[in-house]
Amino acid sequence: TDPDTHRPPDRSHRSKRKRPPTARRRPTTTMRSPLRAILCALLPLLLPAAVGADRLPFALGVRDSLMIAHSFHGHPSFGPAGGMHGATYTCDVEFRTSHLHPECNWVIDIGLASDVLTSVLSRYNMKNLDEVFPDGEMTTTEFMCRVIHEDLCRRLKEEGAEFEGEIRVKLWESHKAWGSYVGEV
Repeated sequence: TDPDTHRPPDRSHRSKRKRPPTARRRPTTTMRSPLRAILCALLPLLLPAAVGADRLPFALGVRDSLMIAHSFHGHPSFGPAGGMHGATYTCDVEFRTSHLHPECNWVIDIGLASDVLTSVLSRYNMKNLDEVFPDGEMTTTEFMCRVIHEDLCRRLKEEGAEFEGEIRVKLWESHKAWGSYVGEV
């Protein structure tokens, strides 16, 4: 053989190894279709609008707590909680809006927000919800979030509060579990 001629070594004698079925394949870098390329380019622009991140960028939150008793009227779906039991809720309320107050640069007066929340929760604090809602209403955490939201909206209107936006009510049953409700004022 001529030493100046270089050929790659013949490896045809080697067995071709097959990749185990669990082995990862390298991702392909080519787009499969022009539509996919367009979607990949537009997704970052569409996602914030879809989840409302840019729609209402300003928020103010206040927190309070309440202790209640209630039952789920023996309904079998609730297991042991179907009977009378107590709960201590932490209530977080977030006021969200698209703009700040033109003069004060706030979402809402934090003192007013805190006072209104305390006033709304006083209707339920240290009460048996079976008596507050006597028609056999299932006073789940989610239900109470909606009721508190409705009460907050009514109280803000009574107070003449200058707030436009939405309110999120989150009731924490424990550090592991919560319910929430979001709606416009």
